Amino acid sequence: MSIKQSDYESSLAEYSTSRGAIALLKQYPAYLEALPDSGDVEQSLITIPLPVVRIRRPDLDSNNPLQTKTTRIATSLPCDLGILMCDPEWQVKMGVEIIVFIHRPEEDFSDLINRWRQTQVYLDRDYEWLMPPKQQHIFSEAAEEISPLFVIFAGTSDRIKQGLSGAGFPFVVQAQFSLPETEINETILD
Repeated sequence: MSIKQSDYESSLAEYSTSRGAIALLKQYPAYLEALPDSGDVEQSLITIPLPVVRIRRPDLDSNNPLQTKTTRIATSLPCDLGILMCDPEWQVKMGVEIIVFIHRPEEDFSDLINRWRQTQVYLDRDYEWLMPPKQQHIFSEAAEEISPLFVIFAGTSDRIKQGLSGAGFPFVVQAQFSLPETEINETILD
């Protein structure tokens, strides 16, 4: 069984919500424990689908080679979702960031792992998150700890499951989504 684009899109949409992200983290309890202890768990995390970070890169000033200026470059990360922990009372991002990679159609093991490796390279620099509109006021500097989480499907090839297990990467298996009966009938009629 192969992965369909609709499976990927449905997972991305579901995990982009606070409730969906919490449900995902419940499947991997070690990461669920990273949530801050607060009364409202949903307010303790921020989800950023297809995230962008602003990387700060010091450059030498061409007019004065002894001085540096900092260039900020917005960069799209090759991951699917960033889950950031925050303190809802103090409105600050906390140290743990979980970077989610959802298995994409036609993606093989090396492609999936390479997206994590590229993300590691980007996040190894001085960066800040471009936050969603309602959280733009939250301080969003680099993390103390960055952890990957891979989402694969029942139809994902055994090679990818074996590779993730062998490399020791954390992953969860997502049940494949199915269209409700009314959508199936509408699709057939079109």
